[in-house]
Amino acid sequence: MTDLRDYDNADGDSKASVLLATFDQYRGLLFSIAYRMLGSVSDAEDMLQNTFLRWQQSQDEEIRSPRAFLDTIVSRLCINQLQSRRAQREQYVGEWLPEPIVTDIRSDPLGLIKVDETLSMAFLLLLERLTPVERAVFLLHEVFEYGYGEIASLLELKEPNCRQIFARARKHISEKRPRFHSTKKKQTELFQRFMTAITSGKMEGLLEVLSEDVALYSDGGGKAVAVPNVVTGADKVARGIIGGLKRLVPSDMERRLATVNGKIGVVNYHNGIPHSVLTFEVVADKIASIYVITNPDKLKHIQPLSTAS
Repeated sequence: MTDLRDYDNADGDSKASVLLATFDQYRGLLFSIAYRMLGSVSDAEDMLQNTFLRWQQSQDEEIRSPRAFLDTIVSRLCINQLQSRRAQREQYVGEWLPEPIVTDIRSDPLGLIKVDETLSMAFLLLLERLTPVERAVFLLHEVFEYGYGEIASLLELKEPNCRQIFARARKHISEKRPRFHSTKKKQTELFQRFMTAITSGKMEGLLEVLSEDVALYSDGGGKAVAVPNVVTGADKVARGIIGGLKRLVPSDMERRLATVNGKIGVVNYHNGIPHSVLTFEVVADKIASIYVITNPDKLKHIQPLSTAS
C-alpha cells in the first residue's frame, strides 16, 4: 500500500510515479466496476483514462483511501455515461449485447480481478433493467462488497436510501435471474455437442441440447449480419442457426475455443480478423440462451488470429 505522505516528500517526477503505481494497483478493480456498469470494453477503458486524469489532478488533496477515492470517481463517471447514452441506445440497430470479454487469448490487458457469474452476458443483460444509480448501488454492494454506508459516501446518497435502492434493484434482478445452473463439465459437454451439431448441420443433434424456450440473441449493430430480433423456441432457433451458417458464414472461417465473459465460447476468425463471438447460458442442463456478437466495433479489442494463436 502506498503511503500518501510520500506525495509531500517527493519532487514532481516522484509524485507522478507514486500516483501511477497507486492507480495501477487498483486498475483491475476499476475496470471490473466500469465494465459491469457499462457492458463495453471501450467505454470502460475511457472511464479508466478519465479516472486517471482526475487522480493525477488530486495530488494536492488529502486522501485517506485511494481505493475509495478511485472507486468514487469511476462509479460517478459510469453513472453519467449511462444517463447520457440513452438516446444512442434507442437508435441502435437490432439487438444490443455487451462487448465480449475474451479472457484466455491475451485480450484482457487490464487484468480482470473478478471473473464470476456477474460477468456473464446473461447477468449483464439483467443489469440493463436497472437505472444507472440502481446499477451502481447493486454492483458495489452485491459484487464488490461495499457496505451501505460506504456506498452512500461514494455516490453522495443517504444510507437508508441506498438500502432501498439495493432492495429494489435486487427484486428486479431476481425476477429474471436463473435459479438452476449446470456444472462446468456439463457446460463443456453441451458446448461440444452444440458445435458438432452445427458443424455437421444436423438439426436433431442441435435440438437435443436446446431448451424448449431457448432464446437466440444476435448483435450486428447494423454493421454486420445479425438477426434483428430475439428468436425464441428450440425449432426456430435450430433452423435459424443451421440456415444462417449455410447462407451467411464464410466457408473458410477459423474457430478458436475461448472463455467469453467467464463462460465457454468460441471466437470465429475470417482472414485472421475476429468475425464473431459466440457463447451461451446453460440452465437445468440445457442451453437456454445463445449470444452471437458480429458487430465489428465490439470485436476490435480482440487480438487477431496471428497474435492470439
